[in-house]
Amino acid sequence: MAELTYYCGTMDSGKSTLALQTAHNHQSRGRTGLIFTNQDRAGVGVISSRLGLQSAAIEVGPELDIHRFVVDQLSIGSRVDYIICDEAQFYVPLQIEQLAKVVDGLGIDVYAFGILADFRTKLFPGSARLVELADRVNTLQVEALCWCGSRATHNARTVNGVMVTEGEQVVVGDVGKSDEIAYEVLCRRHHMRQVTARASRAGHISSDPLPFIEPTSK
Repeated sequence: MAELTYYCGTMDSGKSTLALQTAHNHQSRGRTGLIFTNQDRAGVGVISSRLGLQSAAIEVGPELDIHRFVVDQLSIGSRVDYIICDEAQFYVPLQIEQLAKVVDGLGIDVYAFGILADFRTKLFPGSARLVELADRVNTLQVEALCWCGSRATHNARTVNGVMVTEGEQVVVGDVGKSDEIAYEVLCRRHHMRQVTARASRAGHISSDPLPFIEPTSK
């Protein structure tokens, strides 16, 4: 029986790598599928991983009817044994419903990969709908790490190295970049305190001396 499975994690947890590995596993067994993505950091119509792997993909714009697209492929004789959906957090909720329709109506397995929450700790609409509709929701086993060494559970957006908590929900960037807008993964404690790696280093090298009282001579 076909299933809709959602693999989720923070940035830097290997989502795109797993998406590419899943596609490879199916292809190595002679299966044919469709690969979708949305706003990958490498550009339009491509899935890329930080390990240097990449694959051509179908770009999912907000107007794309995924169910209709799959039906059209089947109607011209193309095989569709499985579907990979990377960056699924950026899909609109209606497209997630279309994926569920593909599973239930066409009997095709769908594997979705994405980030649950944005830099404000709010669920992406696509991820929220996937949590509601998926047959299985799996947290990725590769743990991204906060700068302190703890498990990273939250995504932080930085502007010129300073963490921000307001702004547009979707601004495509990457982790570890020095650009004006970048992202960093943090543990909950440091996300709540807004302490990034840069802020931590600044604190460690602060020239402000600790206050102390010199002992008075008797």
